[in-house]
Amino acid sequence: MFEFQLSKVATFKNDLLSGLTVALALVPEAVAFAFVAGVAPLVGLYAAFMVGLITAVIGGRPGMISGATGALAVVMVSLVAQHGVEYLFITVVLMGILQIAAGIFKLGKFIRMVPHPVMLGFVNGLAIVIFLAQLGQFGEAGQPGWLEGTFMQDTIVDVAWLQGSAMSMLLGLVLLTMLIIYFLPKITKAIPSSLAAILVVTGLVLGFDLDTKVVGDVASISGGLPSFHIPMVPFTFETLMIILPYSIILAAIGLIESLLTLRLIDEITETRGRGNKECIGQGVANTVTGLFGGMGGCAMIGQSMINVNSGGRGRLSGISAALFLLLFILVASPLIEQIPLAALIGVMFIVVIGTFEWSSFRIIGKVPKTDALILVLVSGVTVATDLAVAVIVGVIVSALVFAWQHAKYIRIEAREDHKGSTVYAVTGPLFFGSVTSFLERFDPKADNDDVVIDFARSRVADHSGLEAIDTLAERYLKAGKNLHLVHLSEECRRLLTKAGNLVEVNVIEDPKYFVADDSLA
Repeated sequence: MFEFQLSKVATFKNDLLSGLTVALALVPEAVAFAFVAGVAPLVGLYAAFMVGLITAVIGGRPGMISGATGALAVVMVSLVAQHGVEYLFITVVLMGILQIAAGIFKLGKFIRMVPHPVMLGFVNGLAIVIFLAQLGQFGEAGQPGWLEGTFMQDTIVDVAWLQGSAMSMLLGLVLLTMLIIYFLPKITKAIPSSLAAILVVTGLVLGFDLDTKVVGDVASISGGLPSFHIPMVPFTFETLMIILPYSIILAAIGLIESLLTLRLIDEITETRGRGNKECIGQGVANTVTGLFGGMGGCAMIGQSMINVNSGGRGRLSGISAALFLLLFILVASPLIEQIPLAALIGVMFIVVIGTFEWSSFRIIGKVPKTDALILVLVSGVTVATDLAVAVIVGVIVSALVFAWQHAKYIRIEAREDHKGSTVYAVTGPLFFGSVTSFLERFDPKADNDDVVIDFARSRVADHSGLEAIDTLAERYLKAGKNLHLVHLSEECRRLLTKAGNLVEVNVIEDPKYFVADDSLA
């Protein structure tokens, strides 16, 4: 009993301290993503607070951190530029409603259909994106980058690098932060290593008056409590047509990133989150955020990794992170603005190292070439575009590879029975990918007058398979041959139009399965 109580206290402490660490790291990210979206820093900070708090309370994955993210910000920027920030707020409200609907209709389960190579590619690509996002802190804003005049001008790596002592100071502090995070857990785990590193580096910078960039150099984070605000837009059909495409895209990206992060945290903690509940939590959070002047958000893989690595496992970690962030905005902004950016960059670099699946290099030569290609493809698309596009591309390519592989499995063996009939035994699935190969295996003109096609070792998967059977039946009828179709399921017989009367029914031997077709939906 006594030991159990100690365990509870330890969990409480870990959640609280990891929440503080996450809140410190959230500040510059929320500000940076607000700039990306073209809105005021407080809009990003309010989103980080409200989305983080609500999802921590009612979401489906304790320990996962949500807030304003870059994947959403890059979609928002064009909407804000064309129509203004008020249209962004109403878009976020509609985005949240769509996510709630996804949770109610239990669409969260479809994240299970994302193949493992796509997951690896997503994780690696996102780690690279997090790393590249930090490079801007090593440069001077407003100056031409080192890639000016090339095709990579104005990309994320086109940075006007700091020179001399400024660069040396920044690199030294980043390295010190990383060393503290790495070695401190080997000495003591009484305090999260990331928090300790931030405090030590901040103390050194302030104590020795070192000249390096701090959070306050990026933007001021001081402000008041978020207030209820109905978006000032005309509630007309025209407005709906403007915001609907953005809302759908934002809702999809938000759910994909959240559910994939949920799966990743599941694997790390060896627990299971609830995808549909997380959809509803994300939806409620975004709906509320849009009505309180926030830019909306979703799960943040970087912050979630910081939280988990710092010992945060329960809902308190996310709740405390949100409340600490609000405290920073209200009263502690002068102190938080003194934190060196180098400390936060170091924390994110450690996150990158921990997030990247280094085992990919070891297994890439051992897995099928198609899986390796999908892994690299998804990583590249994640870096080049955004997460949603990468996952969609990965799933489509995986599905096409699956279809192609199974299309090759269909086999047709021809023989002549004792009655002089030509008997074709079909083995393998009959679907859109295999119908061409299926039809090529038959020769109505050369076959005997009596033909039997046996589907005992085959399954008709979709409407394309049904059409192929009908087409084949028509060819044999035109050739004047007697055709018998045996061992088709009852549903196949019902869906066949031209060949339906050629199916021989054997109640005992005929298989029972369903066909993917809208006619019976």
